[in-house]
Amino acid sequence: MKILLNGLHKAFESRIRLGIMSALAVNDMLDFNALKEYLDVTDGNLASHLKALEKEEFIKVEKSFVGRKPNTTYAVTPLGKKAFSDHLSALEKLIKGASS
Repeated sequence: MKILLNGLHKAFESRIRLGIMSALAVNDMLDFNALKEYLDVTDGNLASHLKALEKEEFIKVEKSFVGRKPNTTYAVTPLGKKAFSDHLSALEKLIKGASS
């Protein structure tokens, strides 16, 4: 049986990036601390994965202040939403094809 991996996006190979996109797909936006708690990762690990998704333009970043504290929030871009949806569809096809 030949398995085709067409449609899978390399940016989502990481479990953490997949988790970030999943969390942002069901929330309008999340801040850094919420993502960190949700995914149970270190600051540095989360920051590097967020930067990679930002570089691909799959997420947008907004920096602001809450009182005197900096607050960074993240949201999925339309490009990110499409890429993630395509990735999930490819995974679904792969799973269905493998079970046939």
